[in-house]
Amino acid sequence: MTDIRVLVVEDEPLLAEAHSAYTERVPGFVVVGVAHTARAAMAALRAGGGGGDVDLVLLDFRLPDLHGLDVCRALRAAGSSVDVLAVTSARDLAVVRTAVSLGVTHYLLKPFTFAAFRDKLERYADYRAQALADGEVAAQHEVDRMFATLRGTAGHSLPKGLDAQTLNRVRAALTDGTGPQVGLSATEVSAATGISRVTARRYLEYLVTVDRAVRSPRYGTPGRPEVEYRPR
Repeated sequence: MTDIRVLVVEDEPLLAEAHSAYTERVPGFVVVGVAHTARAAMAALRAGGGGGDVDLVLLDFRLPDLHGLDVCRALRAAGSSVDVLAVTSARDLAVVRTAVSLGVTHYLLKPFTFAAFRDKLERYADYRAQALADGEVAAQHEVDRMFATLRGTAGHSLPKGLDAQTLNRVRAALTDGTGPQVGLSATEVSAATGISRVTARRYLEYLVTVDRAVRSPRYGTPGRPEVEYRPR
C-alpha cells in the first residue's frame, strides 16, 4: 500500500511543525504540504486537482482568514472527497455537529498527546484500507466493522500482553499486498512486522476471536498443513 498523503493546516508555525513531525512518526503517513491559512490550504488542494495529491487534511478550525468549517464546506461544494481530521481547540457542540455533517472523519481536541494523535491516524489508515478494497461488502457486519474502526474509542481494552500498536502492525500486514484473498501464516506476519512467530500467532488468534480475521489450513506443502490468516 502507498503512503497516506497528508496536508497540515495550522496557523501557528510551531504547532504546524509539531503536527508534521507527529505525522511523520506514524508508519504509512507522509506530509506533502503545510498551510498556515485557509486560502493557502485551498490553493494547495486545487493544485493537486481538487485534493487528488492529498488523502487527508489535518485541519485547524481557528484560521486567521476563514473558519475550518467554511473550508470543509468549500471543499465539498467543489466536489472534493478528501478526508478531514479536525485538529482544534473548538469545544462548541454545534461546531462538532456541523463537522460531522460535513464528513469530518475524526475530531481531535488540543492539547493532545502523541499517543492520542497516533491512534486517530492508525484508525483512519485501517478504515481507509477497508474502504478502498475492491469489490463490495458481503453483509451488514462488514459495514458495521468499517464504521466501528473509524469511530471506535482508544480506550478499548486488549487482553493482557497485547498492545494496540503491535496489533495495528499485524492488521496492516494482513491487509497489505495483493488483497484479502491471499492469506498469511504466523511466520510470514512475523517477517513482515519484526515480531516473533509466537507473538504474531497470539495477535492473529486474537483477531480471529474478535471477528477481524479468519483462519484456514494451507495445503500444498509437505507434512502437516500450515495455518494461514485472512482479514475479514
